[in-house]
Amino acid sequence: MFSALRRNLCRIATPMALAVAASAAGAEPQHGIAMYGEPALPPDFVSLPQANPDAPKGGSITFSVNGSYDTLNPFITNGSPAEGVAVLTFETLMARSYDEPFTLYGLLAESIETDEGRTFVEFTLREAARFSDGTPVTVEDVLWTYETLGTLGHPRYQGSWKKVAKAEATGPRSVRFTFNVEDRELPLILGLRPILKKADFEGKVFDATTLDKLTGSGAYTVDQVDPGVSITYRRNPDWWGKDLPVNRGQWNFDTIRYEYFGNPVAVFESVKTGAITAYREDNLAKWASRYDFPAIANGDMVKLEVPHDRPSGIIGLVMNTRRPQFADWRVREAMIQMFNFDFVNQTVTGGAAPRITSYFSNSPFSMIPGAPAEGKVLALLEPFKADLLPGTLDGYALPDSDGTSTNRPGLRKAIALLEEAGWVVGDDGVLRDAAGNPFAFEILLTIGQDEAASVAAIYIEALKSVGIDAKVTMLDSAQMKTRTDAFDFDMTYIQRTMSLSPGNEQNLYWSIEAADAPGSRNWMGVKSPAIDAMIAAMLSARNLDDFTIAAQALDRLLTAGRYVVPFWFADRNLIVHAKELKHPETVQLYGDWGYSYLPALWWYEE
Repeated sequence: MFSALRRNLCRIATPMALAVAASAAGAEPQHGIAMYGEPALPPDFVSLPQANPDAPKGGSITFSVNGSYDTLNPFITNGSPAEGVAVLTFETLMARSYDEPFTLYGLLAESIETDEGRTFVEFTLREAARFSDGTPVTVEDVLWTYETLGTLGHPRYQGSWKKVAKAEATGPRSVRFTFNVEDRELPLILGLRPILKKADFEGKVFDATTLDKLTGSGAYTVDQVDPGVSITYRRNPDWWGKDLPVNRGQWNFDTIRYEYFGNPVAVFESVKTGAITAYREDNLAKWASRYDFPAIANGDMVKLEVPHDRPSGIIGLVMNTRRPQFADWRVREAMIQMFNFDFVNQTVTGGAAPRITSYFSNSPFSMIPGAPAEGKVLALLEPFKADLLPGTLDGYALPDSDGTSTNRPGLRKAIALLEEAGWVVGDDGVLRDAAGNPFAFEILLTIGQDEAASVAAIYIEALKSVGIDAKVTMLDSAQMKTRTDAFDFDMTYIQRTMSLSPGNEQNLYWSIEAADAPGSRNWMGVKSPAIDAMIAAMLSARNLDDFTIAAQALDRLLTAGRYVVPFWFADRNLIVHAKELKHPETVQLYGDWGYSYLPALWWYEE
């Protein structure tokens, strides 16, 4: 069986080989678009290869969610949106195939057109495209949506809108966006914007939370709303797009329900009784030990492992560099040195989970831990050499612990770094700075993050041994969103997933602009011209080789920045489900990613 890395390279190589043909195509309407090369599927494809076109319709599926929700508008910063509302009830102009690194095929739009330089993109709407109330999806809806999201919507929409110089209708069903910067991902990013019905918001404040049902064009409509308890979606029997090749075999359940819980124990009890019919387990030790209840033994519930080829992303405890104690890289390195990875991993996961070694580990975009920058990667970073942190150019790797519970070598290194940064342990055993201020901070976690809480408990004991006073505060999901949107935390749990075609989302994660934008995903508060430059190089890359080099350089900057105490990642997805829930034999490149595998590709069958 291929390793994840080899499989990635094989899957990405095919579009790369077609790059010449793509450039020759010029500005002509196409059925799809790939970030590099051409789409794998021809214009007359019948269904996505990972879907079962003969999947039956019917039945129901029930998931669990930690926390609560207070809005059915998922496109704004305010409030906590209901799970599933964006994906299940709204559609985009183009649909992504998760069996390719980054390829889109027509959904609301029947075609997409751009030039070789990708200086513009034009979409032509399908004549049959309809909202759930039967009214047509119009160019006016599209233009209003893009401008509204780009100015009043969540920050994730605003960065791309700033790169649009002109938005215009070019025909009764066509709309064109002309760009003011070089960003080859923009045609794809704009193709994935949700399309809203303009009339829904007439006379209303767009960025206010609401429990009013909004009108989308997707496979489902909101059926039952019970804030804090559940939300149920019902498949629209008159869904305009049910017979499109890009949808065939997908969205098969009659109802999809999300039950909300404030206690992880209650969640698992509901799984055991069958009230929750599909559940994702994220702890390998629990996967091996706690799934011996009667429903598993008698076959009513089934365990499933789903492989994938995704990068690891970054998962761990992020330090807010806006806080004075974490502004110094030596302190951040000390925090990483005090994290006894081998001991924590053995205790929490049974040692079964692979370590995250960089932000893009498990992919071709990863730097080689400990190896110096060379060739084109070095050339990209050289202009910023004077401001780069130690290890960026000469090589950086996460520290190895000694395998014992005390990890004395790591603690000694941490103490030396802290002293160098001006922190000294006094006679009272408390770590203080030159002004006498104790080193104390808060770790924010969401109720239900039991694995992160177990990790934090072990970590806090290690911190105590050098005089650091750390405590854990558990919040509900709404409180956590409010705090993180305002960057009001010292340290918290972070998870940033990465695709096989990272792009504009990197600006939202780590750009200078995002660092001060409320609601952005730049939780660590990094402001680095070098990072911004590497993201720009990724977005302007004309081929996969140049893109990979820029991504590897970005990976060096982020990892050597020491912003996160990394945990481990799942090299496979773990699902337990009711026996009546079926899935295709073909596993897509991304595995169980978002909604694209479960529930999109699954079906109900007695």
